[in-house]
Amino acid sequence: MTTAVTKAKILVVDDEFKMRRLIRNFLEVNGHVVIEASDGEEALNIFYTTKDIDLIILDVMMPRVNGFDVLMEIRASSSVPVIMLTARAQECDEIMGYDIGADQYITKPFSFKVLVAKVEAILRRTMPQQTEILDFNGVSIDKVAHAVYVDNEEIYLSVKEFDLLCYLAENQGITLSREKILDNVWNFDYFGDARTIDTHVTKLRKKLGKYGMYLSTVRGIGYKFEVSQ
Repeated sequence: MTTAVTKAKILVVDDEFKMRRLIRNFLEVNGHVVIEASDGEEALNIFYTTKDIDLIILDVMMPRVNGFDVLMEIRASSSVPVIMLTARAQECDEIMGYDIGADQYITKPFSFKVLVAKVEAILRRTMPQQTEILDFNGVSIDKVAHAVYVDNEEIYLSVKEFDLLCYLAENQGITLSREKILDNVWNFDYFGDARTIDTHVTKLRKKLGKYGMYLSTVRGIGYKFEVSQ
């Protein structure tokens, strides 16, 4: 049985009223609170004035400010989960969405039930009920607060970076192939090149500073989280 998630406050951004209303109806049935924005500029205004937003569903093609630009501005200061919705199904657009910090990239038309399932899955990871902290030499991962600390200083990670670090850390000392990492961290949400893992690992190493060496490359296979003694 799937664990129920906490009621969340979700910002839905789309210039089509009918689309916003359908998404709102499906989310409210599941107990969530929904705020609507009809374009990117309005979305940013709401984001900056509403501090407790738990997740954003963001259309790409919108007037005034497009979804990619909205996401880039949000990522400059926040790791709030973002699901992008778009009619742009080209692989390059999907890769761009993930590269600038999207947690999901869903092309239109789509199943509203699948959208809600993905929302629930993200919220279970970002709004869990139990306390769980992974402590290593100089690096601490708080899975409940969705926070990572390096030498007691919090660092910013995107949701996918955080999920990747958790997966590697929870399998400390085990060599994980790129295919296995894709299956467990991206699962059915990403159909692109496995090289996206290399990009995320490079970013993680940089953000972990001197502890970036914990992320070992296993040539020809994948990666391993290994803490120096």
